[in-house]
Amino acid sequence: MDKKILMLAAAILVALGITGCAPFQEYRTVYPEVCVSPTAAPPPECEAHALQQLPTANDNRYLLGFIEFDDQGQLWSRKQMSAVVSKLAAEAGTKEMLMVVFAHGWKHSAAPGDKNIQTFRKVLAQLSDSEVQIAKLTGTSPRMVAGVYLGWRGASMPVPWLENLTFWDRKNTAQKVGHGGVTEVLSRLELIKQDKESTTPGRGRTRLVVVGHSFGGAVVHAALAQVLEERFVQTTGPAGVQSDVAGFADLVVLINPAFEAMHFSPLSDMATERGTYFASQLPVVLELTSEADSATRYAFPAGRWFSTWFEKTRDRQRWNAVTRAQETIDESDANVAAVGHFKPYHTHRLYPVTKRERDQIKPLSTTDSVQMFIQSSADWAHDKPGSEIPFGDVMLERSTTSAGRNPYLFTYVDKQLITDHNDIDDPRIIEFVKQLIMISTQSPGQAKAIRRLQQPAAKP
Repeated sequence: MDKKILMLAAAILVALGITGCAPFQEYRTVYPEVCVSPTAAPPPECEAHALQQLPTANDNRYLLGFIEFDDQGQLWSRKQMSAVVSKLAAEAGTKEMLMVVFAHGWKHSAAPGDKNIQTFRKVLAQLSDSEVQIAKLTGTSPRMVAGVYLGWRGASMPVPWLENLTFWDRKNTAQKVGHGGVTEVLSRLELIKQDKESTTPGRGRTRLVVVGHSFGGAVVHAALAQVLEERFVQTTGPAGVQSDVAGFADLVVLINPAFEAMHFSPLSDMATERGTYFASQLPVVLELTSEADSATRYAFPAGRWFSTWFEKTRDRQRWNAVTRAQETIDESDANVAAVGHFKPYHTHRLYPVTKRERDQIKPLSTTDSVQMFIQSSADWAHDKPGSEIPFGDVMLERSTTSAGRNPYLFTYVDKQLITDHNDIDDPRIIEFVKQLIMISTQSPGQAKAIRRLQQPAAKP
């Protein structure tokens, strides 16, 4: 037998042998007590808590909860989930909230010190500071920012190089998690928003955003795909004219998601067949895939090709209401390609305006970020095929074949912004995602106040 084949077989056997040594445990075992941290990085005594309250650099505060799942997609502890959901529901009883859920991906977990947790804290802190600034400008009270980190065993092997061999094993686990307890958790969180809205119809400002990265994107999509499709179909309006498209919660964000394009086909088809969206339409799904994501660009279709060997596919037609023409979708390609790399579904490109090294890029101040939000809200309302919307150092360019304000933004990202599958830490990407969250979660009353801020001051 060829020596290289023997070496590969040996590596796989070693990988399989040590997989069981990876931690398989619940990390956040202390609840329902909230650990109040005096510092942005929580002290060791806070790390086992499923509920943490943390400060921002500007001395504002936000809440962070952890809900964990096992390899079969089941909740590690229903008491843990209940503690987190009950705390958020109690807070929503007395104040408006911005709830952000994050499902991590491959090679990550809910373990203390995980880099994804650190990035999530950074985003929550920035959102909390922005909420205070926006409240001052619009004459409203700031919403309380609360994050929920969905933890599962995305890292099943503790050996740096050999962990790459877990890609397909972790994909299968992500599907189990998505079809397991995640739908229940997300539905309970959306119910908090709906209950708040029922007490002040049309005036509530409590909002919910769900973010998934890598296989976390697969988790979120598996949990919400049918809900998103149903709500698009239920969109109705007077005289046969459709109204704004509803999604799950207020925004779903998928970053380098690892699931096949075929799973997104119904939503893409429905959105493409509809040619116009009102100025009031807000983003519903934001998908970001890097052109440099080799895991989903090359490894994913290679594995799918073998697993779909005996499946039958066809070329099918769909109507594009912008081009007024039929488009051909190759089901064979859609069945093996990761969703973000399937070109027929792309609606946008995201690229840097200037070429700079990452260490030269500094996060925006809260004031500058809010000013960008005011302008980007206006730009989104006037979006059209081929439009370009600047977000500071990056440009969001809509394709000429995608309708303006089509709420499903499937975005191919320049490799300078996301350099590989697990890279989500570029300040420009963090700011861009934060901007889309702020655009999608504004209330009607707040939107009116923001439009007043967009108008030029009257001359004396």
